[in-house]
Amino acid sequence: MGTATGEIIQHLLIVLVLIFIAGMVSGKIAAWLKLPDVVVFILIGMVLGQGLHWIHETSSSVLNQTILTAGSTLILFDGGRNIGLHGLRKVWITISLLSVPGVLITVGVVGVAVHYLFGLGWILSLLVGAVIASTDPASIIPVFRQVKIRDKVRETVESESAFNDATGSIITFTLLAVVLGQGSLEAGPMIFDFLKTAVGGIIVGVVVAIPFSYLTGHHRFAVLREYTTIAMIVVALAAYLIGDLLHVSGFMATFVAGLIWGNEKTFGLSMHEKRQEMDHFADNITVLMRMLIFILLGSQVNFQVLIEYFWPSLAVVLVLMFIARPLTVIACALPDRRAKWTWREMAFMVWVRETGVIPAALSGMIVASGVEHADIIASVTFMAIMLTILVQASTTAWVARKLGLEVKPNN
Repeated sequence: MGTATGEIIQHLLIVLVLIFIAGMVSGKIAAWLKLPDVVVFILIGMVLGQGLHWIHETSSSVLNQTILTAGSTLILFDGGRNIGLHGLRKVWITISLLSVPGVLITVGVVGVAVHYLFGLGWILSLLVGAVIASTDPASIIPVFRQVKIRDKVRETVESESAFNDATGSIITFTLLAVVLGQGSLEAGPMIFDFLKTAVGGIIVGVVVAIPFSYLTGHHRFAVLREYTTIAMIVVALAAYLIGDLLHVSGFMATFVAGLIWGNEKTFGLSMHEKRQEMDHFADNITVLMRMLIFILLGSQVNFQVLIEYFWPSLAVVLVLMFIARPLTVIACALPDRRAKWTWREMAFMVWVRETGVIPAALSGMIVASGVEHADIIASVTFMAIMLTILVQASTTAWVARKLGLEVKPNN
C-alpha cells in the first residue's frame, strides 16, 4: 500500500471515528434536551468544522458526496418501508399535487423573493427557488421516529419528501442548463423529462424490489430468507444505482422499492419472522447515516459567506416558510375532498417542512459547476437548512401536541 493511499485511508478512518463519537455524544445531548438529534448533529458539526477545524471535508469531496447519496438512499428506503400502501390510497391526490404543482408554487414564490432581495436575474432567482423547493426525508423521517402523529399526516409528509425530490431536481438541472447556456426553457421537453424521470424511477423501484422480495418472502422459494437484511440493503442501493445509471430518479426508485419491500403482504409474501431483525438493523443504519450527513453538513458552514448575505438570505427563507409553504399546502390539500383534511392537519403540514440533504447536494453541484453567484445559492440553501431544522424540526412535537395530532404510545 503506497504512502499516499495509506494517508487517505487513515484520514477517512479518523473522520468516521470522530463523527461517530461526536454523534453518540450529540444523541445523548439531544435526548437530554428533548430535541431532534439532527439539530444537535448540525451544531456539533459546526464546532468540529469551523470551530476546532478537526473536520475539513468539502461539499464536493468524494467522501461527502458518497455519504449524502448513500445516506439519503437508505433513509428514503426505510421511510418507504414504513408506509402502508392502504394509507397512500387515501391521500394520493394530495401527494401528487404537493409533488408537482406544489414544488412549482414554491419555486415561483421563492424566485420572486430572491429576484427582489438579491437583485439577481429571473433564471438565477428561480434556480435558487428550485434548489430549496424539495423537502427532506433525511430530517423529516427521523423526526417522526421520535414524534408519533396520525398516520395519514405522517405518511403524506413522508411521501411528499420522497416524491418531490424528482420535481425539484428536474427543475434545478433544467434551469442550471439554461444558466450554463446548454439548454432552453421549453415546456414540452421539461414535461417529458419529468415524466421520464419520475415514472422511470417508479418502474425501476418495482423491477428491483419484486424479485428480491419474492426470493426472501415467498413461502416455498425464499432462498435468500437467511440473508433478508442484506438483501434489503442491496435492494435499496441497487434501486438508486440503476435509476441513476438510466438517468431516471434514483431517489424515487429507492422509495418505491421500500414501499414494496415493506408491503410484502400485499403481494402474498411474508417476512414476519425477520421483521424485528430488519427493524433493528434499519434503526441503527439510519442513525449512523444521520450522524454522517448532518455533522458533515454542519462542519461545512462558510460563516464568511453566511454573514455577507445573512439578512437577504434570512428574508428569503422566511418567505419560504411563511408564504410559499402555506400557499402550497392550501392549494394542494383543499382540492382533495377524499382526504378530508382538517385545518389542524394542514397547519401541521405547513410547519413540518424541513430542508436538508437533497438541497445541500444540489447546491454543492451548482457551486462545483462554477455558476456565477453560486455563493448566494449556497448561502440561501444553508440558511434554509439551518432555520427549518433548528426551528421547525425542534418544535415538531410541541406543534403536534398543540394541534391535537400527537398519538400517545398506549393508543
